[in-house]
Amino acid sequence: MPTATLLRHRTTELTSAPPRRRPRRLLIGVVGGAVILLVAGWSGLQVQPSPLPPPAVAPGEVRMVPLPDGLPAPVDRFYRTVYGDGVPVVDSAVITGRGTIRIAGLTFPARFRFSHVSGRAYRHHIQLTAFGARLTAVDEWYVDGHARLELPFGVSEGPNVDQGANLALWAEAVWMPSVWVTDPRVRWEPVDDTSAVLRMPFGHVEETFTVRFDPDTGLLASMASQRFKGEDDTARTGWLNETPDWGHVDGYPVPLVATVTWADEDSPWAHLRTEQVIYGADLDDYVRVSGP
Repeated sequence: MPTATLLRHRTTELTSAPPRRRPRRLLIGVVGGAVILLVAGWSGLQVQPSPLPPPAVAPGEVRMVPLPDGLPAPVDRFYRTVYGDGVPVVDSAVITGRGTIRIAGLTFPARFRFSHVSGRAYRHHIQLTAFGARLTAVDEWYVDGHARLELPFGVSEGPNVDQGANLALWAEAVWMPSVWVTDPRVRWEPVDDTSAVLRMPFGHVEETFTVRFDPDTGLLASMASQRFKGEDDTARTGWLNETPDWGHVDGYPVPLVATVTWADEDSPWAHLRTEQVIYGADLDDYVRVSGP
């Protein structure tokens, strides 16, 4: 074959050869693998974990006292609906349950235990899970007027954190709401037929919640306040605690569901279901340790 013809033949072979498929197959494989990981990760976040083991504390005696006179009308109705004419004196409470918590835009299944020396101190232990197994844990303390949060991404503390923790101390008394009438440092002020202001101490000053009650059932529906969201913030953010469902757990009237929402977010970042309550245990040492 002449050289010129050979060259034309060779050029035709090169230009008409089918393109290599390997890079495309590799891309498809990478994308497919990523999709599988995303689906698997999403599936893992749909699995509810088993409950935390029972706390190593024993319930104590809870005595009853008469409901005080002179409460704002919706507040008086709430307590009579929940307790009747008398209210329990709850010196401590351990609340255990499960739910979901959103961190950095991801919503994780969670199990939690909140341990309170009523109106004085608390300890939070929260486990975030995937596929029912623990991923990481959050331990938080508010003791002697100061808070420390040990989070997956570091430690948070300081005056802003103390302020937020003090609000949490009193908001979480919704699991033992008689504290708001048996603690002499707390005051109720009337607003209207379905709401009232709750005032509680924070060091030498007071903090407040605007508390709204369901007009049909008389039960507490929400508590709104202003809280520092970050330890370096200069302005507070609206903070809403809601209790859309009430019932009985271990014989005590409590919110079965509680949600927590920041005003600058579209939905609750915490959705908690109550599964166990223990009242009257000796928690003076228990609130200072870590773990469940």
